[in-house]
Amino acid sequence: MNQSHEITKLLRDWSDGDRSAFNELMPLVYGELHRQAARYLRNERRCHTLQTTALIHEAYLRLVDQTDINWQGRTQFFAVAAQVMRHILVDHARAKRREKRGGDAVRVPFEEAITITVDEQDVDLNALDEALNRLAKIDEQQVRLVELRYFSGLSLEAVASALKISRATAARDWNMARAWLHRELTR
Repeated sequence: MNQSHEITKLLRDWSDGDRSAFNELMPLVYGELHRQAARYLRNERRCHTLQTTALIHEAYLRLVDQTDINWQGRTQFFAVAAQVMRHILVDHARAKRREKRGGDAVRVPFEEAITITVDEQDVDLNALDEALNRLAKIDEQQVRLVELRYFSGLSLEAVASALKISRATAARDWNMARAWLHRELTR
């Protein structure tokens, strides 16, 4: 059995109540979770105190508590993991801002944030998260698409497959979401 099928089988076993399936699953998905966490943290400021391993472990703790999800496959799992990591980072950023009473976050338009490297500017995750929450009230699918493209680094084809939409719809929604977020973040 190839690894992708094994992951899917373990996810379904976990959905069916087999808690040990999650423990078998983690070594198989750890590498991809590490890549996702590293992608997230590349968009953080240079002095960020949360490390990749800590982000993965926090995500693990939140994922293991998931009981109401009917896991269908690896793409869905990594999409949920991306969403969990996003929330962890936003919570962490909010806590830091509270500590500093506003901090020194630099607001960056979404389109610029896509191309930012660690050496350039920092992304204001709070502003992006707030904008994504506003977008979710309008179009939840576009938010999922942004999470999968921007935060998980998936291709349009992979996103289309995960969301069960055509590539053309994924491309159109991606362009619409980017334009909407750009407008919201540059107000």
